[in-house]
Amino acid sequence: MVTKDDVMSVLEKVYDPELGLSVVDLGFIYDVKVEDDRVSIKMTVTVPTCPLRALIAKDVERAVKSIEGVKEVDVEIVFDPPWSPEMMSDKAKKMFGMG
Repeated sequence: MVTKDDVMSVLEKVYDPELGLSVVDLGFIYDVKVEDDRVSIKMTVTVPTCPLRALIAKDVERAVKSIEGVKEVDVEIVFDPPWSPEMMSDKAKKMFGMG
């Protein structure tokens, strides 16, 4: 059975093409729900006008669909709460000189 940890593990390999960090390190992943063979993800990007948001969401969907046992993936981009740099991992903060 697929777990949330399985999903987060593959998402660590999905990178924001502009920032060069994973969607996990950037704090973009707000929620992951796994129900049988279906995965639902709520995520965000840095700003609502991000021109790459559809691409990043598609990359997230593709990565999660690559997990054995996953048949359906729903990715929802949300902006509440708004993303902020404080949501980044310590690793990401250090890369931006914040830690």
